[in-house]
Amino acid sequence: MRAAIYVRVSTEEQANEGYSIGAQKEMLQDYCLVEGWDVAGVYEDDGYSGRSEKRPAYQRMMSEMDTWDLILVIKMDRIHRNSRNFMNMMEVLGRHGKMFVSQSEALDTTNALGRFVVDMIQRLAQLESEQIGERTYMGMREKAETLGDSQSGKRTMGFTPPFGYSLCEGQLIVDVDELPVVGRMFREYEEGGSIDMIAWNLNKEGITTRRGNAWNKRNISTILHNPVYAGYMRWDDILIRHKAETVLSAEEFNSVQNLMASRVRDPSKRNVKLIPTEEDFCSNV
Repeated sequence: MRAAIYVRVSTEEQANEGYSIGAQKEMLQDYCLVEGWDVAGVYEDDGYSGRSEKRPAYQRMMSEMDTWDLILVIKMDRIHRNSRNFMNMMEVLGRHGKMFVSQSEALDTTNALGRFVVDMIQRLAQLESEQIGERTYMGMREKAETLGDSQSGKRTMGFTPPFGYSLCEGQLIVDVDELPVVGRMFREYEEGGSIDMIAWNLNKEGITTRRGNAWNKRNISTILHNPVYAGYMRWDDILIRHKAETVLSAEEFNSVQNLMASRVRDPSKRNVKLIPTEEDFCSNV
């Protein structure tokens, strides 16, 4: 069995507590001797944090995977302090038939118990990730729901302003160069033009996206589905009215949505998201 010994230290305190580079190497080399493993290489990251994967020796070790069969560390936190990064590494090792051993902990994937421990760590990391995602979603939703009419148009949920607009003190304002292009897209589509044809015409004329890229079916479709151009910012299923200038009315926007849906051949894939019109507001008064 060929072992890649990985050692790391980031602070003087760790060195004083017995985690010096030299101490780690000596213990791990002795461990290989007891196990009858050959030392394929020793990889040292001196002064690098375990929370980042951007460590020269670590990167080199992973790129030289064909020269070793397992990674050997003194403790798990020597190679990763982030559970997600650790599980990403374990997935890579698994795909290549490599193993991982922590000398001072019950983690040795050369046996069934070690593989069970890794599986539990993976499940805990997944749970942590999902809980963070849920908290983020609920926070964003609560923020959207609390943007009442008195705040309409004054906050943008932290989103990057869409093509046609920019931000000034948290408010959407018109980009005089971009918004007319958006109006042209809606107009040409309503007049029977296809999204591919609209993209072809814009690219032919040298009109690019904000980042200087070519227009395509995907980015134009995104614009045609965005209610911001008719006075609404959408987050999830929540609509927030804004006060910036628009390129079309709610009725015209809804007409385009229905037109796009009618051009989808598979009825099960027709997903129409309409927005309230002035008539809707009047009927609720």
